[in-house]
Amino acid sequence: MKIALVDSGIGLLPAAAAVRRARPDADLVLSSDPGGMPWGPRSTRDIADRARACARAAAALGPDALIVACNTASVHALPALRAELEPALPVVGTVPAVKPAATGGGPLAVWATPATTGSPYQRRLIADFADGVDVTEVPCHGLADAVERADEAAIDAAVRAAAALTPPGVRSLVLGCTHYELVGARIRQAVLGAGGREPVLFGSADAVAAQALRRVGDVGPAAASAAPSLVVLHGGHPAELTEAALGYLEGRGLAAVSPA
Repeated sequence: MKIALVDSGIGLLPAAAAVRRARPDADLVLSSDPGGMPWGPRSTRDIADRARACARAAAALGPDALIVACNTASVHALPALRAELEPALPVVGTVPAVKPAATGGGPLAVWATPATTGSPYQRRLIADFADGVDVTEVPCHGLADAVERADEAAIDAAVRAAAALTPPGVRSLVLGCTHYELVGARIRQAVLGAGGREPVLFGSADAVAAQALRRVGDVGPAAASAAPSLVVLHGGHPAELTEAALGYLEGRGLAAVSPA
């Protein structure tokens, strides 16, 4: 089995790690666009073009499914990618986990990029799945960029700034950008919920990985003797996991079980 993932940068690591947890024998293709990152401030057409370029490079390697492991690309490019690649290649998008987070009631916070916060897309998700729940949308200025660079000081500063905008007592916190899942522990510690408890975090990686495996038709256990491969593409060209990627547990885990 081979699963490909597309993102502007290393935000695809959590979903890739989730695939590996579920299927340790799965070959992975990580196709990103670090030269064009971040995608959020770009026009819809530019985002779609860049996502298509990453997806085509990955599709050329014959994956069984493709995960768009990026909230921004899922909003702006998912229909175009599905129109081009399906049904031959199943394409799975990423949606912020507002629905499962809202099932426990509020108060609820959604951390997202400034471009996504307050957008019609996010507002529709909240209206559809969190109607009647106390929801606060929190713009996280600079957090995705800081995570991409693995800049510890910048990550801490961005997390503190977003935490200051988050009302006290939130029960659940939705991570509306895939990059944020790489620093979930820091985010949880920075935001205190009711009674001084840390809120429950809701990311998308596990759900996206599970959906991709369902689309492939995964019904059996991983092969015990499998030696999975890892292919990294930057702008369509062969590359290696960056030093920043290896700064995160998810990146180190992928590198540790993948042959050179």
